[in-house]
Amino acid sequence: MPAVITSQITNRLYNDYKDTELTFTKDIIHTLAMDPRQIAIKSEGSQWPCILNSTSFNIARIIVGTKGGAFQQLVKKDIPPVSVRFCFYKQDGQLMSFFISGKVQNIQPYMNSNDLAIVTIRFTQRPPDDLILMVGRLLDANVGSVRRKDEKIVITPESSRKLNLTKKEVNLTIDTIQRNCILHNLSFGGCGVIVMGIAQFLKGKNITIKVEFEDPHEIISLDGTIVAANPIENRKELAIATIRFAEASVSLAYKLRINNYLSTVRKEDNGVQFEGEKPVVSVQAALQQAQAGQAAPAQAVQPAPQAAPAAQPAAEAPAQAAPAETPQTPSPEAAPKSE
Repeated sequence: MPAVITSQITNRLYNDYKDTELTFTKDIIHTLAMDPRQIAIKSEGSQWPCILNSTSFNIARIIVGTKGGAFQQLVKKDIPPVSVRFCFYKQDGQLMSFFISGKVQNIQPYMNSNDLAIVTIRFTQRPPDDLILMVGRLLDANVGSVRRKDEKIVITPESSRKLNLTKKEVNLTIDTIQRNCILHNLSFGGCGVIVMGIAQFLKGKNITIKVEFEDPHEIISLDGTIVAANPIENRKELAIATIRFAEASVSLAYKLRINNYLSTVRKEDNGVQFEGEKPVVSVQAALQQAQAGQAAPAQAVQPAPQAAPAAQPAAEAPAQAAPAETPQTPSPEAAPKSE
């Protein structure tokens, strides 16, 4: 990516989220590939390990033991500037670490404990761009997952490449039974698939779908419910199913994948529009896309109608899928094969 564009992205993320704190949960530590063992606080030439509780682009909150050397140094009067050491693994496995200078702003017991204290460090310098990009993109993905929850990304050769999808054939488990299906679209909140099964018996079923990505390689598992299923005319053993993900199963890694695509893709890209949960493309076109790897001309990303304000989650009211248009009989190659 050109340096000018990277700088623009970094500045936007910094301005949008400079006061937003990110708490380091297990999921966030894993997603950012942070090494908690190498987080430290440095003062007057000495360095002590600590726990990084949270950070924004202005402050960091660390946890230290009240009986250790770090605490004794930090509670001194007129303490000189300190530095917080951050440490992450890059995709090539190499460590990336840096210090951010700051001043002790506040010290208080951690959760009323006599043994632990939480120390607020206010930065006296702007964090490195690497931290702004990592933390900013994660915060951006969380916001995007609410604002753009129902925007559909139609799976075409082009969108697959940009999403780093390994393949559009995915594994779907319905009531412990595994089935092959063809991925038709993805969003923060759900997906559409073409699957073997009788439509009337699919609706309302709980499912698990596994989607494989590369760069880096990972298989993301998502739980959800089939909220709509339409039979394909002349192919009663096939159905086009709309799946709504369970929010608790949508990982940060998945949100980052979808948000990165939606943040960079042009709205003019070809694709098949979905309106809420109602497919506004014929099933024939969907099957032809799955068979030939080509999308019907339309926008690849279609915003959900009547989007909620930015500060509020989009309303969740899955609608009954509209009746599909009458398709021609699909070729056998387009149909998923049961295992």
